[in-house]
Amino acid sequence: MFTGIVTDVGVVRERREVPEGVTFVVEAPRTAARLAPGDSVAIDGACHTVEAACDGALRVTSVPVTLARTTLGERHEGDRVNLECAATAETALGGHFVQGHVDGTARVVAFDPAGPDGDRRLVLDLPPEVDAYVVPRGSIAVDGISLTVAGHEDGRIEIAIVPFTLEHTTIGERRPGDRVNVEADVMGKYVLRYLERIGVVDAGKRRPNP
Repeated sequence: MFTGIVTDVGVVRERREVPEGVTFVVEAPRTAARLAPGDSVAIDGACHTVEAACDGALRVTSVPVTLARTTLGERHEGDRVNLECAATAETALGGHFVQGHVDGTARVVAFDPAGPDGDRRLVLDLPPEVDAYVVPRGSIAVDGISLTVAGHEDGRIEIAIVPFTLEHTTIGERRPGDRVNVEADVMGKYVLRYLERIGVVDAGKRRPNP
């Protein structure tokens, strides 16, 4: 479990194809110092098991299902990635509950320089399997960052990105056409599944039954 509050940005130092998928060595001294083999770490929002953590770097392997569902397969040596260690009982819940189970990828439509409040506005096209769970002013994780949905219409969301987030994550590097990892709010998933089970929502069309 994570909170979507990115605590570090690492740099991919090594990428290696292996029979199990792709092994990454990520340089991140501050994060590596907190981790041990077997711990969990979110990389651009995708939960991984730490295989080694030493010399200021950590090693993980992205298995085929992770590579297929996320953008990790597009990451190469020199790329920067968002990192978050797993939450503990003492972790401040500054974001929202994030499982590190990426639901899919969204496409960046626009990233306007400034919104009405001086923030930047990120616009994403969501895949249908994620759009079903999104509500205005609800939470969504984008590349592991807990963000608030400012607007939502026809499978497209708008998110206000504040200066602190731009400075301390990789989100400012995204450009129109880029793909980003998205994870819908887990609470919304459970609510929708319950409504489907009691027949309030059509499970096939994800809309209220007459």
